[in-house]
Amino acid sequence: MTSSAHPLRAMLLLGAAAVALGACSHPQAVAPAARPPLATIDLREQVAPRERIWDGTVEAVHQATLSAQTAGRVLELPFDVNDYVPQGAVVVRFTAVEQGAAVNAAQAQVRSAQAAYTDAEAQYRRIAAVYARKLVSQTQMDQTRAQRDAAKAALDAAQANLRQAAQSADYTVVRAPYSGILTQRFVQVGEAVQPGQPLIAGLSLDQLRVEAQVPQSDVNVIRKFSRAWVLYDGGSKRVEAAKVIVFPYADATTHTFTVRLELPTVETGLNPGEVVKVAFMIGSRPRLLLPDSAIVRRGEIVGVYVVKGDTVMLRQVRLGYRFGEDYEVLAGLAPGEQVAADPGAAMKWLIAQHAEGTAAHD
Repeated sequence: MTSSAHPLRAMLLLGAAAVALGACSHPQAVAPAARPPLATIDLREQVAPRERIWDGTVEAVHQATLSAQTAGRVLELPFDVNDYVPQGAVVVRFTAVEQGAAVNAAQAQVRSAQAAYTDAEAQYRRIAAVYARKLVSQTQMDQTRAQRDAAKAALDAAQANLRQAAQSADYTVVRAPYSGILTQRFVQVGEAVQPGQPLIAGLSLDQLRVEAQVPQSDVNVIRKFSRAWVLYDGGSKRVEAAKVIVFPYADATTHTFTVRLELPTVETGLNPGEVVKVAFMIGSRPRLLLPDSAIVRRGEIVGVYVVKGDTVMLRQVRLGYRFGEDYEVLAGLAPGEQVAADPGAAMKWLIAQHAEGTAAHD
């Protein structure tokens, strides 16, 4: 056999070892002459939360149905269902003929009232100057003051009518109160609407929360610790709730309490309506934790490189839920064992040892 076939043979031997991993949790080890120059992790039990897990539903904190605040006919619907809508964008536009006419009429009333008030103010100032010289009576002075005050009140009323008319005109343009996704349209272009009629519905993806139903037997301990985590992606990822709120009443039919978890503003990939697992802290206990960086995944096989003396072996393990950057080890490892911190370096070292052993044998 030529030396060029040695690396291929080493790869075949390593592949055979990986296949054997699926059938046995303790495959045959490779025992080199020198201690492997690999960084290792000493496995120790660590105190981690003891949890009770229930299903929860993701929902948007900000979701609303926008309704008409004035009468009109729908002129424009710029966005369709499932479109992203930026904050402040126009989502519905009405015809504004009546509202525009009302604004013009109110503006005319303001101008008329302003002219009347200006005249009454000038008349009052003239009478006041004459009254100071005792040339007019107190009655005439009081009448002039009353006319001035009445003109001022009429001007204030006209200005209020103008603001109301302008507000009604503004209601013909409906804008998004926040950025989000348009989920439903209740009207179509050309349709006449009345005040209070629903127009569109939408929700924001910027801030999410999770609601879960828990039995009354768990409520007190959940209130005590007030910590919870949302598990997603099959439990491989988790995010701690920013706040845990236990509703102060139970459902009369199911006798369960609603618990709301406010999520932090971090990117999770969760969407409203999804079902997730919610882990509530109910105490603490020791757990054997393993960093994710030390884990080897080959298809459905999950393992680690265990370093024991001068021996390195690839061992299959069974993992539980994730805690931060660590996974709980349910089976396959024991406290006190050493695991290669860099699986890639361990694999390269094993390949090199196989190649050396094969060359020496040939």
